[in-house]
Formats: sequence, C-alpha cells, structure tokens
Amino acid sequence: MEFGGNYDVVLITNFHHHFSPPTIETLMRKVHGSLKPEGLAVTLEFVPNDDRVSPSDSATFSLMMLGTTEEGDAYTFAEYQTMYQNSGFAHNELHRLENSPESVIVSRR
Repeated sequence: MEFGGNYDVVLITNFHHHFSPPTIETLMRKVHGSLKPEGLAVTLEFVPNDDRVSPSDSATFSLMMLGTTEEGDAYTFAEYQTMYQNSGFAHNELHRLENSPESVIVSRR
C-alpha cells in the first residue's frame, strides 16, 4: 500500500512492538519516503533501557510480546536507533514521558 507523501508528521503509536526489526525497517523506509524534507516521524512505544529489565513496565511488556506475537518485542532505544538509521532517519531522540510507561521517539532525516 502506498502512503502518499509530503507529510509534515507521521505518528506511529503502539505498533512496532508487534514486528521484527527487518519489518520495522521496511515500514520506516516507507515513512521516511512519505515525509517532507523537514518532516518528523513520532513513535510512541514501550522502550526498555539497555539492561532490558528497567523500567519494569517496559521490561514486562517485552515478556508479553514474547508470549503473544511471532516476532514482536519491546525494543531498546539503541535498537530503534539502528533500525531508524538503517531506514534513513539520521537524528533520533528519546523522550521519556512522566507518569507513563511509554516513551516517544522523535525522528528526523
């Protein structure tokens, strides 16, 4: 399915955790291609720390994905950074949300 183009912002909310890194990279390449040159991709997800055991809500969510999906996971920011850079997003920033188990990643070309 074609995404169209020339978007200012694309929101990806609670979606990536269902899929493997190669599938996420394929999707994000399409997102990258659909954005204006100054456009943003904004991802809302459970993002555990590199130790994969904290914060506890994100780490626990990873276990749920292991048991309920074929390929899903709660990916660390380092893993997102690799996937997004492979998809054309050179600048990625993690923002932890107060009073929420989820985080936001803001990605730019």
